Amino acid sequence: MEIEKHEITIADLVDGYEDRGEEGVVGYGGRLDIRPSYQREFVYKDKQRNDVIKSVLNGFPLNVMYWAEGDSGKYEVLDGQQRTISICQYVEKKMFSVDGLYYSNQPDDVQSRINNYELAIYICDGADSEKLNWFRIINIAGEKLTNQEMCNAVYSGPWVTDAKRYFSRYNCVAKEISKNYVKGDPIRQDLLETAIKWINNGDVEDYMGQCQHDESAECLWTYFQDVINWIKSTFTVARPKIMKSVDWGKLYAEYKDQSLDSKLFEKRIAELLKNKDVQKHSGIYPYLLDGNERHLKIRIFDDEMKQRAYELQEGVCPMCTKKFRINEMEGDHILPWKDGGSTVDENLQMLCKPCHQKKSSY
Repeated sequence: MEIEKHEITIADLVDGYEDRGEEGVVGYGGRLDIRPSYQREFVYKDKQRNDVIKSVLNGFPLNVMYWAEGDSGKYEVLDGQQRTISICQYVEKKMFSVDGLYYSNQPDDVQSRINNYELAIYICDGADSEKLNWFRIINIAGEKLTNQEMCNAVYSGPWVTDAKRYFSRYNCVAKEISKNYVKGDPIRQDLLETAIKWINNGDVEDYMGQCQHDESAECLWTYFQDVINWIKSTFTVARPKIMKSVDWGKLYAEYKDQSLDSKLFEKRIAELLKNKDVQKHSGIYPYLLDGNERHLKIRIFDDEMKQRAYELQEGVCPMCTKKFRINEMEGDHILPWKDGGSTVDENLQMLCKPCHQKKSSY
């Protein structure tokens, strides 16, 4: 890939800046595609954005940016999208202030200094595969790419573009319907990554490789809606703080075709949330479906409780009546937890490890 260094002014960069939403972002007289299909969304926080402008105001050099040369004298940003949009939003769109001053409030000499500030641009010319490989290895200043952002770049195409409509915008429809059940930032592609993991058993790259050249992501969007609708109908009370930590994709794949009693589930959820022995509330949902107590992380007997029980039993296991050292024994619920037994002294007995294992397998 051929690489050539150029210098352009901010005035040239912001000329014709336009954010067209789904259709992309352009600048440099309409000749620069600032957000190509493989690029992520704007993710800079206010401080990062403001620091870009402060660097310009103080005449400090910004890191070099990389553009790829396209057809008919047009370009696309390989690296530097966040800095480019920060500059354009400040100078051209007057969207934010820095230290209390918008661009339009700056004195004429300061505006002139901003407009004539020179940016170092490396323009790269090569095949699409070379551009994507370059995009993968160059340093993305300020914000490290997430795994899904990298996958979007590697598997760029019509499918990624369409998938972003549903999963990758502020207030996108996927965020709206899943806000009580799924955590993550759509702008950093968390919802898109979750949806792909749900539909393809956790393998994101495999699915994106299969779909890369498809025109529509409707199949993924439909599946995502199916999972959310199943959650809503199966567990009818939304508890966001708990439910966002559940692996819903796995549960949906395994239990979506089963007849489930939502009223009984809600009753049991309320009971389990009140139970002090249940230490992992998000584990309640898989527990209700498969009955495995490991999901709940049931409170165990602490060392002081076990020591008291050991002394009272004089080290004798009540099942086999043999005597053991304390490190050869385990704390055991006399009345099993699943049958209503609590993790209290009165329900504790010390069993030798073989007897404890035998009882646990009953």
